[in-house]
Amino acid sequence: MRPKIIIAGAGGIGKAVGLILACSEALDCDIIFGDISEDALKSSAKFVKEGSSNKLTPETFIMSKSGASSAMKKQFKSADIILDCLPGSIAPRIATFARDYKMHYANLTEYVNETEEVIKIAKGAKTAFVLQTGLAPGFINVLANRLFEDFTKENKVNKVDQLKMKVGALSQHALSPHYYAFTWSPIGVATEYLKDAIVVRDYKKKLVSALSGRERIIIDGDEYEDNFTSGGAANLPDAFSGKVRDLDYKTLRYVGHYQWVETVLSSFPQGSDKIRLLERIMLNTIPSVEDDEVLIYASATGKDKKGRLRSKERSYKIYPSLVGTKKLRAIQSTTASALCQVAYMMVQTKGWKGAIFQSEISTDDFLNGPFVKAIYGGYES
Repeated sequence: MRPKIIIAGAGGIGKAVGLILACSEALDCDIIFGDISEDALKSSAKFVKEGSSNKLTPETFIMSKSGASSAMKKQFKSADIILDCLPGSIAPRIATFARDYKMHYANLTEYVNETEEVIKIAKGAKTAFVLQTGLAPGFINVLANRLFEDFTKENKVNKVDQLKMKVGALSQHALSPHYYAFTWSPIGVATEYLKDAIVVRDYKKKLVSALSGRERIIIDGDEYEDNFTSGGAANLPDAFSGKVRDLDYKTLRYVGHYQWVETVLSSFPQGSDKIRLLERIMLNTIPSVEDDEVLIYASATGKDKKGRLRSKERSYKIYPSLVGTKKLRAIQSTTASALCQVAYMMVQTKGWKGAIFQSEISTDDFLNGPFVKAIYGGYES
């Protein structure tokens, strides 16, 4: 039987997920969009129909802001998978529906507290709950895991000194003074800039303040800056306990951006809602753009059996791409393809149940799977 996949959230990422699924020959499935906005549902269904060669028209249903309507219950009862493309704050609610109606579930959110809630909801479930499986967290964590696997195997060791993960959703052009343009959620950017980040230092997991570790880095000959932001490390600090001395996730930006953010934050009054205030200032100052790029870098560094320091690195630069007849922004294709790959693995893999973490996903099946490979180009050791 064709699996029935609900895409909860008919925004930019949700409609990209629908288009990628509709255009793929790897996973023949029925697609249903759910959202609180009828206009968003119509727009996404039309986008997928126009963009896919088979002219598939997804079903749609209105989601209530609380509880479960009869339309929601009807769709949930017959669905196999629900892909959560809604704001991270809603993740526990959607995960509860998945548990109650025995659907597989996957989400994208970098929100730490909501992820902890979903883990509790998934306990004892008969279906899988794959957490934080977009770009960052998501792809970057599987990539880092693979670099760890390759480094330890090639150098015949079981530990590494450093595991670094860096991702930047960037505009192709950036003007002063902020050297930035929005390519994804402004509230998501503000949140990751202000909530604490989890790192590992000297084998111990600890919290550090976001934006407290600005450094310069050269990737493929171009200079960028990076800084601590929340959520991107997923569960790797726990998964690599005792195996990695130092581990962290940082967000890449053009040089000069973080200095501008620090100047803005220094002007905030004590006791203010800094996340909402930063979001508002950025929305009034920084434009949103369509011509974006996604920059990804990861490395595993340590000593081989002879004591020589070595590093294994991998970087990607992804630009907007054509899927079917529609152009997807880089942030759409990189995020949505990872989520689609997990949906494919849910259908193909028997026995997945309960919370599934990024460290538990087969690196080869994911990185060289049909959906990820189509966007990222795959991975060869």
